[in-house]
This record gives sequence, C-alpha cells and structure tokens, in this order.
Amino acid sequence: MSNDPLVIFTPSGKRGRFPVGTPVLTAARQLGVDLDSVCGGRGICSKCQITPSFGDFPKHGVTVAEDALSEWNKVEQRYDDKRGLKPGRRLGCQATVQGDIVIDVPPESQVHRQVVRKAASARVIEMDPATRLYYVEVEEPDMHDPTGDLERLGAALKSQWDIQAITADFPVLSALQTVLRKGKWTATVALHDAGTGAVPHVLAVWPGLHEAGLYGLAIDLGSTTIAAHLTDLDTGEVKASSGIMNPQIRFGEDLMSRVSYSMMNPGGAVEMTNAVREALDQLTTDIAKEAGIDTSLILETVFVCNPVMHHLLLGIDPVELGQAPFALATSDAVNLSAAELGLRALPASARIHVLPCIAGHVGADAAAVALSEEPGKSEDLALIVDVGTNAEILLGDTSRVLACSSPTGPAFEGAQISSGQRAAPGAIEAIRIDPTTKEPRFRVIGCEKWSDEDGFAEETAQSGITGICGSGIIEAVAEMRIAGLLDPSGLIGSAEQTGTPRCEPEGRTNAYVIHDGTADGGPRITVTQGDIRAIQLAKSALYAGARLLMDVRETETVDRVVLAGAFGAHISPMHAMVLGMIPDVPLDKVTSAGNAAGTGARIALCNRGARQEIAKTVREITKVETAIEPKFQEHFVNANAIPHATDPFPELSQIVTLPQVNFNTGGGDQSGGRRRRRRG
Repeated sequence: MSNDPLVIFTPSGKRGRFPVGTPVLTAARQLGVDLDSVCGGRGICSKCQITPSFGDFPKHGVTVAEDALSEWNKVEQRYDDKRGLKPGRRLGCQATVQGDIVIDVPPESQVHRQVVRKAASARVIEMDPATRLYYVEVEEPDMHDPTGDLERLGAALKSQWDIQAITADFPVLSALQTVLRKGKWTATVALHDAGTGAVPHVLAVWPGLHEAGLYGLAIDLGSTTIAAHLTDLDTGEVKASSGIMNPQIRFGEDLMSRVSYSMMNPGGAVEMTNAVREALDQLTTDIAKEAGIDTSLILETVFVCNPVMHHLLLGIDPVELGQAPFALATSDAVNLSAAELGLRALPASARIHVLPCIAGHVGADAAAVALSEEPGKSEDLALIVDVGTNAEILLGDTSRVLACSSPTGPAFEGAQISSGQRAAPGAIEAIRIDPTTKEPRFRVIGCEKWSDEDGFAEETAQSGITGICGSGIIEAVAEMRIAGLLDPSGLIGSAEQTGTPRCEPEGRTNAYVIHDGTADGGPRITVTQGDIRAIQLAKSALYAGARLLMDVRETETVDRVVLAGAFGAHISPMHAMVLGMIPDVPLDKVTSAGNAAGTGARIALCNRGARQEIAKTVREITKVETAIEPKFQEHFVNANAIPHATDPFPELSQIVTLPQVNFNTGGGDQSGGRRRRRRG
C-alpha cells in the first residue's frame, strides 16, 4: 500500500493518495472533485478556495497534523491583502499536500453549486405572529410630569393598544430619544409578545409610520443542508427561500461523527458551533439581498433541527447525545435573542425561538413535521418519513403517535457514492433501464428532456452530465433490480450473467456503466458494488425504523406513507418501494409533503399558538429509541435484501415482477419472470 498522504475531500467523500508536494487543486481534479478554477492555478481568480480541517477524524480513519498542508505563501498573502480570504481558507492551487488531510470544498468554490431543493410549499396558515407592529402617538415630555421617554412610550401603548406593560433592551433604549423626536412624537414599535404571560418586549422603534414591513426567518437546520424561508410577518407570504450546505459536514457527514469529533478534539464543539453560526449569518445576508429587504427588518427567527444540531447551534457540547441515555440539555422550546445566540447578521434584539425536541435522538425537526402533518389528527394510520442524513419517522392516528430517528447516513443525498454529488445542474436525477437491452436513459437537473430525446445534448451542453444525486441513485439501484442486473442480495451481475457489456468488472465485483463522457473530457458515471452497499445500509436503517414503530403499534401494515424532506419530495414512490425503503402500500397512498419540517417552522413563525400546541403535542408522542431496541437489528438485517428478505410486498407485485436472479453462485437466471410496470 502506498505511503503517500491520504487526501479526503468533503462533502463528496472522495479520497486518494498523492505524493508530498501535490497541489490540492491537482488532487481534486484527478479525483473528479468539484473544485472551481478559472485562472489555471495562477492564484488570480481565487475560485479554488478550500478549508482544511485538522485534528482526529475517526470516521475517516485519519489524524490531521497542523503541518499537513504547505505553509501560507506569497501568492495567498497577496490575494488576502487585496481581496481578503475568510479565516481558515487556503487557495487550492497554492496549498500543497504534506500529510494526511481532510479538505472541505465550500459551496462557492464548487463549479456545480448545489440546488437546495427545500422550497416553501403553499400552505394556508392562520396569522398570529408573536412580533407585530404598533403605531403610537407619544406624549411630549413635560417639566411638570418628569417621566422618561420609555415610560411614555409604554403609556401610549397601554392607552392606544391596551398593552399593559413593556420591556426593552439597551440598544432600543439608547436610540429611543432620537427616534421619537425625529418622528415628532409618533413612532412605530415592533413588539414581541409570545402570548405566554411574559411581559411584551420592544425589539425596534422607527420614527413616524413604518411602512417597510416586518419579517421573520423559518430555518430548517439539517445535518447536510440549511434551508431558510424569509417570511412577511403581516401576510405570511414567503418573500424568498434559499439554502446552503451545512459547513459542519467537514467535521463528519453524519451526526455521530460530529459527536465523535467533539469528543476527540478539545474545543471541537465550539469550532462546529462557530462554523454553523457563520453560515447562518451568510444565509441571512444572502436571502435578504435576494428579497431586496434590509436585514434590520428581520426581527424573529424560528429554528427546527435534530438534537445534535440543536445543541451545536446553541453552543452546547453534544457529547451526552453520543451515549445512553442520550440526555438532552433541554427538551423544551428555547427562547433567546440574536445577540445571545451570536448571530451578527440579525439585529441584536431579534428574537430566536427553537422548537422543542421530542427525545435525545428525535429532535425539533420531527416536532416541526408533526406540527405540519398532524399525524395525531389522522383517521387512518399514517407513516411519515422525513428522509435525510438522519431520518425522522412518525407513525400515528387519532389514538396514538410514535416517533423514532434512524441513522440513514448521507448516501441518499449522493454522498459516499462513487459518482455521487449534491443536487445541482448536470446531476442525473432520474433513470430508466430497458429490461431487454439493459440500456439506460436518464434525465439531469436543469433539463426536462431524457437523454435519448432530440435536443438533450444541446440543452445540457452548458451544465454537462456531472454525476448522480440522491434521487438518481435510488432510481438507478431500483431499475437495476427490475432489469435483472442486480439480484435480491444486492450483487451486481457480470456481463456474461446479465447479457450486457455495461456490467464490467471492478476488482472482485462488478459495476454498471450509466454514462461514459471521457471522450469529451467528462466523467464516467457508474454504479459500483460499493454504491449498492451504501444504499442498502441507508434504506435498511430507514425501513427498520418504520418496522420498529409498526411493531409497537402491533400492525403489519400502514394505510398511507408520506415522504417528507427536500430529498423525500423527489423520490419516486415505485422505486422507493422496489428498493424496500418504505412498507408496501398502494402507490396512490404514497404522497410527498415537501419540506414538512420547514413548513412546520413557518407555521410556528407565523402563529404563536402553534408553538404552544406543539410544545404540548411532543409530550404526548411515544418515543422509540432504535439504538437500544434489539428488534431493530433483526429488521435491519432482513431489510438488506431488495426489496426485503421476509416481508411480502403484495401491492408492489401487482405493478412489477422482479426477476429471480442469483449472482452469488455464478448463475444468472434471466427467466425469472416477466416484468410489468405502470409508469406515471
């Protein structure tokens, strides 16, 4: 084995060994990592910025020393002096490999920047926001009635709006006299009243009548992506939706890797907290700019997130969440100011509300899904799956609601997949394989045409065909199973066994070639045996979590399945069922809820009563801990088969007949039944 340093890129997960002195940009290009460069490595364009990480990375099996990259050089210093580099950033064309290194490629350095598919879904929300605007006429000061401006503002709110008392932070107080005089003793007050009996709090005051509006942010802080909806607090209208990658991914792609990073590296939790807060500041600035709104008008933010993200956002070390009994620092909702949370892009007095967590592994994001989808009000038994790096699963009806979290990992999002990438223009998002010829056709993000249609090449000329994203890899694996290229155990057959040269040897296993663009300088996109295994592990965890909840409810079936989350919205129900991700139900009973966690965050942002409702609801949900349930492992093992080793799929069998092939013994029975499919 080579003794050359190991270079690992995140978020792609691609890795390789390179001689000491190899420029990071060169290593990235040789591995097919999506790292931009326009100037050809001259240190002029700065598009190849990267963030090296140091310390212990048990997930990757490396310890990164401080001297793992070459020293800061004159080219980097010149660029930093002229334009500035963010702290910790290096230029990939200048930094060279000196030892084992983990390197994060930030979104702005990626050629094919991610499309965060977490748009706000249309939803009727009863508006009752905690923060409102009040116009008042304030009595002028009088020598014979020596009260202060704040007290007279309070008196005006009491007489004109029946608001009995107020409080205010010092920044509001320090500007109040100037504002009142500028407005000729009229002012508009932004007042936060949570409706829980606490004294209303003045967040901002403007002279005269303020007509620029008042806004809030609903933020779904996920393990992999962060999605935000900038919302008008008067109308509930979403003014802009935007998202970015969670920069914590460089410390670990899954939650337990981040907990481990915190355990292994002194100050690691603080490092991850600072990273996510900086990203939130950038996201706030960007989304406000997109909407043409000043950030000073964003006075409230609601966060939903899983327990580890919850703790790291609040600056709490998540170490206790990595070991039984998985104790949270607090499971109740958290209320604080932007200044207390260390968010600088928001006004210091802006209010932050973090929804309550359900349990140590079932977080505020699951609570938000419960608020959005209301399984406890369902007459039929509904299984709601928020698909992501960590799947949140709810099962319930009017009688009872259960919840669990299942560690699916990042494979569903295209990470740890050989040709995988995030959802971005050029990524294969859908695929069909002809059962007779075994030839694929596919569709990429940014183009509505299929690859075998006229005009496809012209429409994808700019983006290219760059890789395969989460929805694409699910369809690819399911289509390979349907076409007889993959047996129930997940083994890919050889060219002789499957009858197609697209199945080619790769070491001791086989891989299926979807697209070969090497002749034109593009990538070679394949599905490898390792990819199949990664998807099997992810889908098995998901299915096992669902089955565990069904066991508690003592049922073998559910009435309907709701796929939630940015990724869940793009999953084909038929392919998900062929893969064995979800229990067998009629396909018309599988629906998408879009970003249900984000919707729940918007509901809580726009309606203060909803916050009280979900605080009560989460205490009534039965929590099931997958980490300590012996049955989970049994379900997990059985779910490794595609679609399943023991559970029947009668509804699926009415739509498609899966070939009975077995590649483990060298046999490849191609006559395992005819295939029937209905395509939507």
